Amino acid sequence: MTAAVESAAVPALGTKAPDFGLANQYGEPVTLSSFRGQNVALVFYPFAFSGICTGELCEIRDNLGIFEDSNAVVLAVSVDSKFSLRAYAAQEGYSFDLLADFWPHGAVASAYGVFDAGSGMAQRATFIIDADGIIRYSVVNPRGQARDFNEYRTVLADLKQA
Repeated sequence: MTAAVESAAVPALGTKAPDFGLANQYGEPVTLSSFRGQNVALVFYPFAFSGICTGELCEIRDNLGIFEDSNAVVLAVSVDSKFSLRAYAAQEGYSFDLLADFWPHGAVASAYGVFDAGSGMAQRATFIIDADGIIRYSVVNPRGQARDFNEYRTVLADLKQA
């Protein structure tokens, strides 16, 4: 019997981002709080190797300088296992962390209010968190709709000027 994970509400802008610890594609532990002093783009996506997700993450990969110029790291989170994420990162050339929200299944997505229990996946959501751990931007898109990359540019530019 598997315990159901309850989803919280999506955290409000201006509130502290829920801290978490997950393994990246290499099995290394990654905690959100370890990035204090840097901005974080926390990118939830449904599944590795799926079309829209790959397109979105490749756009991040190809424009990583925009994040780096804004003192931001990218943490991409899905419910896939670290083994799947390692193969995915290798295939697509991702140099940023892919985090496995595998077990308890979707617990971090649930803490951010973006776990779809009916399909067992994270929704397509992004939270941009400032250097103090405060959520400055969030978006949750419908299942088949890619996020607008230009919104990242705008939010990151605003953080850079702050």
